[in-house]
Amino acid sequence: MEKLLYHFSEGNASMRDILGGKGANLAEMTRIGLPIPNGFTISTKACLAFLDGDRTLSQELKQQIDQYLEEMEMKTGKQFSNPNSLLLVSVRSGAAISMPGMMDTILNLGLNDQNVEYLADLTSNPRFAYDCYRRLLQMFGNVVYGIDGRAFEDILDDIKSSKAYSSDLDLTVDDLKEVVRRYKEVYQANQLTFPQEPIQQLYDAVKAVFASWDNDRAIVYRNLNHIPHTMGTAVNIQEMVFGNLGETSGTGVTFSRNPNTGENELFGEFLLNAQGEDVVAGIRTPKPISSLNDLMPKIYYQFNAISEKLERHYGDMQDIEFTVENGKLFILQTRNGKRTAKSALNIAYEMAMEGIVDKGQALMQINPSAINQLLHPMFDPNQVANFPVITDSGLAASPGAAVGHIYFDAATAKEHNLMGERVILMRQETSPEDIEGMVSSAAIVTSRGGLTSHAAVVARGMGTCCVVGCEDIRIKEAEKVVEYPGGVLHEGDLISVDGSTGTLYLGEVPTIPSEADERFEKIMTWAREIADMKVRMNAETPSDIETGLRFKAAGIGLVRTEHMFFGSDRLPHMRRFILAENDQERQAALDNLINFQKEDFSTIFQQMEGLPVVVRLLDPPLHEFVPSSQEDIAQVAKQLEMDPAKLNRRVLELHEVNPMLGHRGVRLAISYPMLYQMQVQAIIEAALELKAQGINVEPEIMIPLVGMKEELKESKAFLEKRIQAIFDEKGDTVDYQIGTMVELPRACLTADQLAEDAEFISFGTNDLTQMTYGFSRDDAGKFIQSYIKDRVLAFDPFQTIDQEGVGELVKIASQKARASRPGITMGVCGELGGDPKSIEFFHNIGLDYVSCSPFRLPVAQLAAAQATIKQPRKY
Repeated sequence: MEKLLYHFSEGNASMRDILGGKGANLAEMTRIGLPIPNGFTISTKACLAFLDGDRTLSQELKQQIDQYLEEMEMKTGKQFSNPNSLLLVSVRSGAAISMPGMMDTILNLGLNDQNVEYLADLTSNPRFAYDCYRRLLQMFGNVVYGIDGRAFEDILDDIKSSKAYSSDLDLTVDDLKEVVRRYKEVYQANQLTFPQEPIQQLYDAVKAVFASWDNDRAIVYRNLNHIPHTMGTAVNIQEMVFGNLGETSGTGVTFSRNPNTGENELFGEFLLNAQGEDVVAGIRTPKPISSLNDLMPKIYYQFNAISEKLERHYGDMQDIEFTVENGKLFILQTRNGKRTAKSALNIAYEMAMEGIVDKGQALMQINPSAINQLLHPMFDPNQVANFPVITDSGLAASPGAAVGHIYFDAATAKEHNLMGERVILMRQETSPEDIEGMVSSAAIVTSRGGLTSHAAVVARGMGTCCVVGCEDIRIKEAEKVVEYPGGVLHEGDLISVDGSTGTLYLGEVPTIPSEADERFEKIMTWAREIADMKVRMNAETPSDIETGLRFKAAGIGLVRTEHMFFGSDRLPHMRRFILAENDQERQAALDNLINFQKEDFSTIFQQMEGLPVVVRLLDPPLHEFVPSSQEDIAQVAKQLEMDPAKLNRRVLELHEVNPMLGHRGVRLAISYPMLYQMQVQAIIEAALELKAQGINVEPEIMIPLVGMKEELKESKAFLEKRIQAIFDEKGDTVDYQIGTMVELPRACLTADQLAEDAEFISFGTNDLTQMTYGFSRDDAGKFIQSYIKDRVLAFDPFQTIDQEGVGELVKIASQKARASRPGITMGVCGELGGDPKSIEFFHNIGLDYVSCSPFRLPVAQLAAAQATIKQPRKY
């Protein structure tokens, strides 16, 4: 019989793939002697078998659940339905990669009409017993049967309103019995019955948690965070401990350090007389964790010591859930805490300085994609005073400065975002069902909940600006209005949200760029020192180059010369070249362009001060330069002093059915060698002039779209001939290289032949992905998201390398090229050069550099360092 279950005492932290993150950490904490409620984990293997089968629990799995439950009863001395020692359990999901709030949980399982009376007698607290029962009925109905949670919440609100209660704590035992009675009516109205047999409740709960792996919010979250859909979730069955037993009980969620700033202090919240979902769901606004020191000083001291122990044990900031039951502390969960990018940098730096981790371990704590948060804009401090404050009472849950139009439900927020609108999602509190709206929003605002509520945790993980607990405003979701001390907001109104201060402003507050601080610079220095693979930038304008140099780019991996021909002073000459009918006319047009080109390259080389620069010779289809509409043709004909009819004929002659596969790149060069010769002349003459000024330049000249050795050989020959003529004329030389851009499958498969002539290779992954899949990179967006949703594709291959197809071609090409020309320099200059997962793959196959847009440089540098830490190269 295959082992599908594990007691907490049987596992450890290394078993995440089998036990999920929560189960592995519960096992590890059990192993190191922390106060963990007894329990066991159903493995991810069982989940995958359930999802791949008929979605029923196999007899084998039920037998193992029964066996482990019996052993758990022996260890705890408790049993289901035992009036003298009643066992109740929680059923919680737990994937290998943390997905907070995306899957399902059920608490107080084992209660029924009889057991609730047993619990009341055992605790001498009937109010507590019926509070637990109403919670089970609500969670079970929603999670297992899919009953809308609002059906239960409306009943609770109705009873509180009729009694003028301000809190759930005001409900009496008779009130709670009425809640239970009406909750059962909700089941009946849906032709359902709450199962009275605890073991049946358990089987049903396990099935529901398994199935929640495939719920919409979990799929959206996995797509957003690039988590594979094939992992499945484990299920943790754990003895219930109760934080809602009275004034000596409570529950909390706390980080071992501040997840917003990184400050070394306990940061979290605690609620007296409550269960865990009260904190996470934001149903009640909790107190700061420091209040526990006043209420239960011994518990606070014990918890603080455990927090420090866990942080040192895991070598990372921890997110810890705990419960106090009648003055006894229990740890329910720990995991590496979600944090803002600023906090991640500060925590990594501080832990390295404190000696808890080394530099490499510190870098591994930081999510490369989150680095972009540090470069987000902030509100102009000189302007905020000019805008009315809606509220300044909110809790700053996730920093950032966001402006958008307010909407009150996830679907509407998503709809308006898809129309190109910046949106702010405003809710009383968010729930996991809101994930698509949260993803679509520039900021999230809630009137309830604290700094560890669902909205705060998810927004922090996404890097989305968030303010929670704005208690002096009333968000009326049904009426689509917000009442605040100074007036009323309506759906679609424009507001500004400061996630760093918790303040909301009316209107659009201007923003200014944020500045990287000294710790950011230190962390990035560590990353560049550790990384085996260099990171260059894609840039050709002075401002982009300046940005890249500020982020310490190792050079330029791609100068796109086509961008240099669209200026109003250059485009007419380029059009004259394209529309010319003979070489004499073409050469005349190029004679007018060469000085522009020389000035372009001279500026770039001067800025780069000797760092490597790869210049891609002209690549785009010619149709991009010529007019298309009759109005534009008439205007260009007048500008070029051409007969409109003649121009129209020439435009039609240039028309291509599929221009991306047409007359471009090296094909254009072989047809019109003088074009590339002009560009090379401008490059070499600029380099020679700078050499005379004492500036060393070694240009790398790249010929694009090569698919055959003969194309490269012929084009390289006429370029070298022109370069030699310049050297002879000027009486001086510079070092240079001529290489190629590999972006065709054939080029990958014949890279050994190309490397005989190419002195370097740069992989153009945008076109290579397009050519390999047969997907138009301009049109694929129309169906790729549907493919991902339907799991035809696991991810967008234009955003992350397809290792089995496109990646395999790159790997083959790199091996072939090095076999033909050992030591050849190879890099990547497509969009994938800024994607962390792709960067790890490029590192592992031995490429020398990646190149990306300037603002993605820090992301790529950190990802390159992490790839080296995971798999150092052997030289």
